[in-house]
Amino acid sequence: MKQTSNRTLTALLVATAALLTAGCERVIFGVANRGTLPPTARVVYAEDTGLSLDVYRPRDASTAAPVVVFFYGGSWKRGSRDQYRFVGSRLAEHGVLAIVADYRTFPRAGFPAFMDDAAAAVAWAKRNAAGHGGDPGRLFIAGHSAGAQIAGLLGTDKSYLRRAGVAIGDIAGVIGLAGPYDFNVGTEYAPIFGPPRQWPKAQAVNYVDGDEPPFLLVHGGKDRIVEARDSIDLDRKLRAKGGESTLLLLPDAGHFAPIAGFYEPARAPGVVAAVLRFVGAAPGGPAGAAP
Repeated sequence: MKQTSNRTLTALLVATAALLTAGCERVIFGVANRGTLPPTARVVYAEDTGLSLDVYRPRDASTAAPVVVFFYGGSWKRGSRDQYRFVGSRLAEHGVLAIVADYRTFPRAGFPAFMDDAAAAVAWAKRNAAGHGGDPGRLFIAGHSAGAQIAGLLGTDKSYLRRAGVAIGDIAGVIGLAGPYDFNVGTEYAPIFGPPRQWPKAQAVNYVDGDEPPFLLVHGGKDRIVEARDSIDLDRKLRAKGGESTLLLLPDAGHFAPIAGFYEPARAPGVVAAVLRFVGAAPGGPAGAAP
């Protein structure tokens, strides 16, 4: 039964990857978002660039909820917040104030401009979470793939948050799903990341110095798009510097498994539960609140 389940999951993820490669994101996200609730608020968080974010507020507003600011993937070239309604809805369903933010993608902007966009979204969350039922004292940054690179770098290179008026101590934790943290820019991504002298500045592993917030790193063991060693190496470096890091490897899973777990938890068991425990929105978490 387990082997059959794994083969089915692998087939689903391979099909997903093929559809994405073929430019059929609309089909994929249409299925993923079927039956999900719309955001409770849509906000322009950066007037100068016109960037917006979606807010998903938990139904139970009796206590201030942990806050997760999520950045999507797409090779820094594509993506939009409305495609990830299934992530915001799933988190809100379990008592998390979820914020899914747009950032400028290439060719509109490259590195490090999208990092400043992301930092501005986190700063907005810090200032405004309380007004939407969230606890700004429990502010987490999360992302998948390219979005995880952004989240990871925000949590290690403190300069972006600092410029946006956010101290690293304001961040309760970072959640990276299948993220590149020590990757080869190469010819494909050189237009995005600029000249080679700038490439090391995009790597989260280069900025670990021991004062990072806790990290939760989730990665598919059979990821062929971003190697699992990226999460393994970052986890080791964080812990070697005395930091707190939790690594969840999904042995038979590929690149899309961590995010597919939000659409249908059975496709990547344990991912949503691990995230909820990490932010304190599940039994056994710091908040002690049941989902």
